Amino acid sequence: MYFCTVERSQIISAFAALGSILDALATGKNRPQIITQSEWEAFENLIEKEQHFNGWFTKEAIQNVFVEISSWLNAPTLEEWLSAYPYANQPQNVALILPGNLPLVGFHDFLCVLCSGHKPLVKLSSEDARLLPAIVQILTSFEPQLKERITIVSGKLQGFDAVIATGSDNSMLHFKQYFANCPHLLRGHRTSIAVLNGSETPEELTALGQDIFQYFGRGCRNVTQLWIPENFELNRFFEAILPYAEVINHKKYGNNYDYNKAVHLMNQVPILDNNFVLLKESNDLHSPLSVLHYQRYNDHNEVLTFLEENQQQIQCIVGHDYLPFGSAQCPQLTDYADGIDTMQFLGNFA
Repeated sequence: MYFCTVERSQIISAFAALGSILDALATGKNRPQIITQSEWEAFENLIEKEQHFNGWFTKEAIQNVFVEISSWLNAPTLEEWLSAYPYANQPQNVALILPGNLPLVGFHDFLCVLCSGHKPLVKLSSEDARLLPAIVQILTSFEPQLKERITIVSGKLQGFDAVIATGSDNSMLHFKQYFANCPHLLRGHRTSIAVLNGSETPEELTALGQDIFQYFGRGCRNVTQLWIPENFELNRFFEAILPYAEVINHKKYGNNYDYNKAVHLMNQVPILDNNFVLLKESNDLHSPLSVLHYQRYNDHNEVLTFLEENQQQIQCIVGHDYLPFGSAQCPQLTDYADGIDTMQFLGNFA
């Protein structure tokens, strides 16, 4: 029988050390003494060059992710979070099929598996195949025993006891069949919305721009639809989001904007255009990249009905009665994707 040889406290210490490094890389601080100069420079070079492999993964995008992740990775925060969950004495192999739409978007699942006492078998997306292995290298330098627990899978997944998979709705159909006979946590395609009541300040509307444009709008926590009062002046919104106008200079985003503008014009679909985002009146939650849908309402009950009917497609909501503007891309450790407690799922095998 295999008995656990790595205590949770050791894992917490390793992640806390990693957190200090990610924070320094993200904020321009001096190299922490716990990492060598060569390791530090290798990580800096990786951040600089990642955009050559994936044009969406700009240096700023990666640093933003590091800021969020490092906010989790300190001993008090980790200890408080994990105090509610068991630690497995007999580790199981948990396959992780990770998406690649954002840098390190699957890190939370990776963290959960290790902190639950299990062993991650990681299947990386080709879109994000370099950042997590670099992090694993640093993490295992602090706790070498973790090398025996972490496997990056290059070929076919096998030998797993459970699986956590994230992908498109089409992928989910395949996953449900393929993993039908083992415990699984599957996540499909979700998006986020903003609900305005008309009393928002210019500063709040500017912060909403971050919820829309951070990571170029490619995440499930990015706002793709606005609900606005019938008399709301959209010029207020356009003026407030001007600080994000430079997004159009990103080649991939700009190509999407040009394409979607051309399609809507050719099809004579009414749109509002401020030269870096297209607004289209639509009740469709999911909008193409560079397009933002909006829906007007007379009665707030219309909004509540819509939210209830579409709750399985909504990742998060920003607004005065919901998450603060500007915080959609700042999840806490307990903000589990799709509202499913990942640690509770993993605790079933403890």
